[in-house]
Amino acid sequence: MLKPRLVGLNHIALEVGDIEDALRFYRAVFSFELRGTHEDDAGRTVMAFLDMGDQFIALIAGREQPRDDDRHFGLVVDDRANVMALAEAAGATILDRPFNFRDPWGNHLEIVAYRDVQFTKTEDVLRGMGLNLDKSDEAREELRRKLSDAVGRLG
Repeated sequence: MLKPRLVGLNHIALEVGDIEDALRFYRAVFSFELRGTHEDDAGRTVMAFLDMGDQFIALIAGREQPRDDDRHFGLVVDDRANVMALAEAAGATILDRPFNFRDPWGNHLEIVAYRDVQFTKTEDVLRGMGLNLDKSDEAREELRRKLSDAVGRLG
């Protein structure tokens, strides 16, 4: 039986306390478009969707579990120069690993620069996001190796 191959993430769901508080926090740290929100039957906003081009973060009201220590996700940004100062000013808990913090609800984020990761967004997605980003030499070399390996498997 053929197994499906992992090809990417569509979204990450983060549980937070209150959606409006979470939007204030994430807007204080990052620039993003709000893709939309969802209300419950009582008219309370219980979900918000932060656009990342062809992906998104879903904020969901009602976090009840303890904070995340080792469990985390890597969030890719165009420029991480100021992110830690912004996160701290917004109320994040700064961790002793470089570019790692917990939001006020205990979600553990690791901030990664787009130029340093091997994955790449298409030119159409980058253009739609209003971004013109480059890759580091190391990331380009990783991409070249992956392409070469893929061609070798097909050949």
